[in-house]
Amino acid sequence: MSSISDRVRSLIDQSGLSLRDFADQADLDAEQLTECLSGTSPFSSVDLAVIADEFHVSMDWLLTGAEQPLAVAARTTTGKAAEALAVARDYVARRTDLDKLGYPQPWRPVSPTARSGNGYAAQGEALARSALKAVQRHGRSVPQDGLPEMIEAVFGADVAVEPLGDGFDGLAAMGQGAKLIVLSTTSNPARQRFTLAHELGHLLADDDQDVHLDRDIFDQAQKKDPSEQRANAFASAFLLPEQSLRDAVSAVKLTRETFSALCCDFRVSPATMAYRLLTLRVIDAGACDYYKRMTVREAAVVAGRADELDRRIAASEKKRLPGLLARDTRAAYEAGRATLRPYASLLGVDVDKLREQLAAEQDNGGAA
Repeated sequence: MSSISDRVRSLIDQSGLSLRDFADQADLDAEQLTECLSGTSPFSSVDLAVIADEFHVSMDWLLTGAEQPLAVAARTTTGKAAEALAVARDYVARRTDLDKLGYPQPWRPVSPTARSGNGYAAQGEALARSALKAVQRHGRSVPQDGLPEMIEAVFGADVAVEPLGDGFDGLAAMGQGAKLIVLSTTSNPARQRFTLAHELGHLLADDDQDVHLDRDIFDQAQKKDPSEQRANAFASAFLLPEQSLRDAVSAVKLTRETFSALCCDFRVSPATMAYRLLTLRVIDAGACDYYKRMTVREAAVVAGRADELDRRIAASEKKRLPGLLARDTRAAYEAGRATLRPYASLLGVDVDKLREQLAAEQDNGGAA
């Protein structure tokens, strides 16, 4: 696709719309669009901006044809992973456009020296210690705070949760000015939480500068990858900080009941807790093997916290928009730097209804 017209034509083909319906959806004049496509008239920057907003592509791609790595990955991957990559591509394109409007990703990485260490597991542990210091500086707590909101507030990475079904755990997207984590909705909140920490580890370690895709973070073959070893070590140490865990264990006699309570307190699976305690030499291999066989549900029941688990499951099954992206998209509109259309399309609502809702909020003194 060597020209802007070719790229717009490809969007029309992909949309499945007629030229007139495509123009109507983008609030463009169909006759003028026809002239632009034929080369009789040039596309205006306003027309291209509207097309980019409505059909979720970047202005860079429309103008130059430079395709982002996420787009390539999404095109060459099948199944749920391809759906996740397509979602990530959309969010990254939106952040790229916001960056040009003066709203860059507020990324706050840890010190590069935090990645030092002998062996990838040791690097992951060191990275987690540095990340936990950042969490403490912000007055946050990994076990107590909502992890997506905490990661956005402390590190400035966006976190999205999408209904992508089985066969996909998460991805970390880096580049084009974006730092993004995409997770799948699930009925297993402990796995989702570990995946989120795992993907944060990839971001903080600068793994795979374009996109790191994890179909199954617990796949044995994948664990041989050095970056996966580091990300798993990071996730375990980040979710279960050594001193906090040692303090919690020392305060009780470790039994099936107290072990189950620890799993609920730290919001991890029994397997994750057991392996972490084994790594810290708090328990031996036999105890690890005994405890890791428990399910998340079993631990919650033993601890008398099944209702709490049900609430966590309900939360992990919900779609979540990237919080920072939503904030900045609305800010760009309110500052007059963008139309309302990008914000409406991000929220998945009709632009006119959203305009009425925002006007009502303003009339009510800003109350949602």
